[in-house]
Amino acid sequence: MGEPIKQAHSFQHVTDLAQFPKELRGGVVAIGNFDGVHRGHRAVLDLARDEAEKRGVAALAMTFEPHPRSFFMPDTPVFRLTPSHIKAEILEAEHLDGVIELPFTKEFASMAAQDFVEDILVGKLGISQSITGYDFHFGKGRQGTPQFLREAGEKYGFAVTIVSAEGDEGGDIISSSRIRSALAQGDLALANALLGYRYFVEAVVQHGEKRGRELGYPTANLKLADNCELKEGVYAVQIKVDGVKHDGVASFGRRPTFDDGAPLLEVHIFDFDGNLYEKSVAVCFIGFIRSELKFDGIDALITQMDQDSAEARAMIASMRPLSPLDQMLNTNE
Repeated sequence: MGEPIKQAHSFQHVTDLAQFPKELRGGVVAIGNFDGVHRGHRAVLDLARDEAEKRGVAALAMTFEPHPRSFFMPDTPVFRLTPSHIKAEILEAEHLDGVIELPFTKEFASMAAQDFVEDILVGKLGISQSITGYDFHFGKGRQGTPQFLREAGEKYGFAVTIVSAEGDEGGDIISSSRIRSALAQGDLALANALLGYRYFVEAVVQHGEKRGRELGYPTANLKLADNCELKEGVYAVQIKVDGVKHDGVASFGRRPTFDDGAPLLEVHIFDFDGNLYEKSVAVCFIGFIRSELKFDGIDALITQMDQDSAEARAMIASMRPLSPLDQMLNTNE
């Protein structure tokens, strides 16, 4: 007999195991939080896709919402690199067949590792193989160690692969925490290098104070998540509106020259004249230009904005794709 032929599926975002599609049963499942879907995560995901191809089954990612750290420490929620919808977007771009997003509830947190294997991996999903990173633990009290998973696979008849740490060019381990720290420090070059694509956010354009228009720099105003720890400052950006990319410059911060208010992302789009209010847009961060400053007057602010715009244009003109994934995420639709 020949090798089984994998059937094509449209990408499926499953949030309720009671509605798990039967055609995805028996798949290869990469399990983890995958916040950022960075280069280290993609070593796990790429292996899952390759193994699924060999077996002729679905390639799936399993992840958890909210992030377990935010569940256990709700007063200090983790700075999310990729909220649920963005994570799913990247996983689809990675050519997986779907993502299983399990609600991380009090009941789920108290589930024994054995029950997670029996009830979910075997019972609900019927997996043929699990693939996890070297540091993945699961179940109450983190009982589900890599060794526990290997033994469970032998018992229940599914293959288990544990992927070792992925290092960067300097040999340091790639991790979501390193990327969060880099973004908080304004080291966008490092964050993007570790992600393997340019960091981006998605939000709805809100009405603002219209100050930018009065200064000759109209802006699209976006409220980012409260747990966003991106360094306040000025960035070269590209903004995708209705599937089309536009170059621009953005300020993220509290506007100390005016009101020192709540953090806001204000994007000025070069050579653009259109109504963006209430539109959902994606803003891709190309380069960090400077920290946020307080100016003595409007003229000094406009002079600096002119300089920021020139620098942003130069950064964007010299940019090159970081990876095939970066190119896919940042092309016009």
